[in-house]
Amino acid sequence: MSRAQAEASVLVDDARVRVTRFDFAPGAETGWHRHGHDYVIVAVTDCAMRIEQPDGGVGQARFKAGESYRRDKGVEHNVINDGPETMRFVEVELK
Repeated sequence: MSRAQAEASVLVDDARVRVTRFDFAPGAETGWHRHGHDYVIVAVTDCAMRIEQPDGGVGQARFKAGESYRRDKGVEHNVINDGPETMRFVEVELK
């Protein structure tokens, strides 16, 4: 199944952090990726995420605008906007 790609805009990229804003149209995805750093996500809009995992598992995550979460490096997944509205979040990678 072919999906539109989320738009990634790097806002800061220095020796300590990389800050990227992701904008997802409904149904858009990040594409498969593995995180090379610990990271924090901050929802800019309400986010309804479908999260595909390498073992074939699929998870759901829901975050209200302003909520955040963190994950350790090494996470591999594909994130999809599972909602009817544009979804935006900011990712801060800790180098």
